[in-house]
Amino acid sequence: MSIHPVRWGFLGTANIARKNWQAIHNTGNSVLTAVASRDIARAQAFIDQCQSQVPLPTPPKALGSYEALLESPEVDAVYIPLPTGLRKDWVVRAARAGKHVVCEKPCAPTAADLQEMVGACAQDGVQFMDGVMFVHSGRMERLRQVLASGEAVGDIRRVTSQFSFRGDAAFFTDNIRSRSGLEPQGCVGDLGWYCITFALEALKGRLPHTVIGRRLSHFSHAQSTDVIPSEFSAELLYDNGVSASFYCSFITEHQQWASVSGTKGNLRVSDFVLPVFGAESSFEIDQAQFHVKGTQFDMESHRRLEIVSEHANNHPTAQETNLFRHFAEQVQSGKLNTHWPQRALNAQRLLDACLDSAARGSAPVGFR
Repeated sequence: MSIHPVRWGFLGTANIARKNWQAIHNTGNSVLTAVASRDIARAQAFIDQCQSQVPLPTPPKALGSYEALLESPEVDAVYIPLPTGLRKDWVVRAARAGKHVVCEKPCAPTAADLQEMVGACAQDGVQFMDGVMFVHSGRMERLRQVLASGEAVGDIRRVTSQFSFRGDAAFFTDNIRSRSGLEPQGCVGDLGWYCITFALEALKGRLPHTVIGRRLSHFSHAQSTDVIPSEFSAELLYDNGVSASFYCSFITEHQQWASVSGTKGNLRVSDFVLPVFGAESSFEIDQAQFHVKGTQFDMESHRRLEIVSEHANNHPTAQETNLFRHFAEQVQSGKLNTHWPQRALNAQRLLDACLDSAARGSAPVGFR
């Protein structure tokens, strides 16, 4: 029996969708059949621009409304890169229309909203997944294997990460991430979501008992009703003394590192979200040893590099391609993967707790 490619529609023309145009083309099990915008001319311009760089054998159709895309019999799954403040309604409507959903992150304004969204998908028998790409990389799979072996890191005691970039003046005036009505969680939703997801992956989904969040700086757009965090840190406390922390920022220049420390060594990834351009990805393991012999004090580094053959982007082996390939395989299987929506819901609940703690003056918030 032949398996038909999963037919995709884009619910919006956000910039990240341009990357996913090529990702879907590279999967081998998916095709992009439609792009929707509230302005059909904008949808067609998006198609023309992407088609000029990565021509598809059959260009997708331009649609002048999101409703038209959800009604299309030529669409099996939708990718939703709309602003966070608008996603809930369209995810629920997509589920009701029988369309599988990949939803950009942060998935919703609150965990209660996301619970309703994933509940609608489950009720209507469609797959839900957030748009975090790095969890689908070959490097992340190898990293999970190394941690699970217990040999390189041992028992995990600490997970730390930072994801930041320095927004220019235009970012704080023109970008939708500067407006509380569209992106209410600021840098925590945009960047912290990745840090939280890394901790969830490293700790096999374990959840902390206490969360402490600190809003280090904030800003307010002239057209926004609320301030949003531009720099944030958080501490997650687990049973048995295990802890995790992260820092995210719109005002600190590019960094995207993550570290896992344990009883035997440590593991570090210098580019865990967006792999540095090239045909390989990697992470470093170190099991340092300290020796004292009389007056001789020696710190020895025992580093080794784990290398995975996969391209950083725009390639059949890249993580964004794997995201859509894995999702399509799940859809073609006829079964729902319950881990994906639960991971997103856990990330959203942790994000909410971080912001709740910060709003309380960084008071510890119980979490379970």
